[in-house]
Amino acid sequence: MTAHATDFTWFAERHPVLGEAYCLTYVQGIGADELLRRFDAAPGGEVTGLEAVVAAWETFDDGEDGTDDEDLFDDDEDDEAEDEDDDEAAEGPSDDDDDEYADRLFVAVTELDGWALAVEPYGYLGSLWDILPRLADGTRAVSHFRNVNAVDAFNWWEGPTCRLHFEPLFPDQRHGTDADADASGIPDLLTACGFRLDDKNTELNTESAFALAERLTDVRIGAGRLEAATFRIGYAPRP
Repeated sequence: MTAHATDFTWFAERHPVLGEAYCLTYVQGIGADELLRRFDAAPGGEVTGLEAVVAAWETFDDGEDGTDDEDLFDDDEDDEAEDEDDDEAAEGPSDDDDDEYADRLFVAVTELDGWALAVEPYGYLGSLWDILPRLADGTRAVSHFRNVNAVDAFNWWEGPTCRLHFEPLFPDQRHGTDADADASGIPDLLTACGFRLDDKNTELNTESAFALAERLTDVRIGAGRLEAATFRIGYAPRP
């Protein structure tokens, strides 16, 4: 992969909500449902496309169930004979669940190139060190995060081990087993993605994080591909 920060300027332009605050988490070799399980997320329905994910989050953030039953859930009349428990799981939180879901966070997961990809609008679960080892259990997890105050983080974990952690705004201040290892070539990789390893990395640092994630995972997340993807929605406990 030769991804560079300039390949990802479309993200914030096309998705301004996510451009303000997001968390993306990639976990290798597992499916969407398994990643939701590792988030301990209650299952919701399905939506198609990143714009629909943002719309579902906005609805959920307003205190509703995060999706439009008529348009977004697989709940045809032909399926009325299915088990009631399965139907309830597909529908997401109801009015009776308001208190429980007030303490949960929205997560949408899809599958790309052998990885499960979690998208959290205005979320942060995939950046937390007490959750990342669980997400990376037996495999590899890569995540990057930014909030509305421009606080950001990039993480690469293998099982319980942090191989790389840094704030994209300060890529010269790194931690982890591979942070400065000669064999890993991390400094050169960061530079190739668009990071500046000095005190002037104030532009395209978020886009550089996208490029680094692509290089570490081989998962391409172009605009058209994300709009064609099916996302499973879940509601994870707030830490």
